[in-house]
Amino acid sequence: MAAAFLFFTASPVYSHCDSYDGPVVKDALMALEKNNVKLVLKWISSDQELEIISLFKKTYSLRNGDKEIYSIVEKHFLETLVRLHRQTEGASFTGLKPAGSTKPIIKMSDKTIADGNIDGLLTDLSNHAASVIGEKYRKVAGLYKEKDDSELKGREYVKAYIDFTHTLEAMHDIIDHAKSENPRHEH
Repeated sequence: MAAAFLFFTASPVYSHCDSYDGPVVKDALMALEKNNVKLVLKWISSDQELEIISLFKKTYSLRNGDKEIYSIVEKHFLETLVRLHRQTEGASFTGLKPAGSTKPIIKMSDKTIADGNIDGLLTDLSNHAASVIGEKYRKVAGLYKEKDDSELKGREYVKAYIDFTHTLEAMHDIIDHAKSENPRHEH
């Protein structure tokens, strides 16, 4: 869990449910393929069902028609479904992200759930965390020896020290947060 923080710090946070390769869109495309709206109802609240069911029926009815029109209607259905899903989380929706924008850690977690085996994910997370923390440690430890030689060396040390300790603190906060009874759900 703590190592997951490291995967999220390198780039801006995006919701993988907002992505074309996220689980909401995957389920929506499967629902359209199988003409089974029930496959997407889990992603929304019961009071949103009528809107999605109605839009699903309209979208599905155009499936075998003009491909360009269907593509527009399908995208509208996907965006509406994801927007409503994000609404249930109390999160904003800024549009669908392209396939490939989901972070590797999220892809790994989805695969782990589907495969029913967490061992590979835990190993990869541990190895990644050890690598990142080790790199930050080696940098600050190397600069520690020279920190009092000059202001420049001292500032380099302070920058590395802050990076190292803030990383560890953030990981600790994630672990503590995960222990709370009601961790905030965002993805």
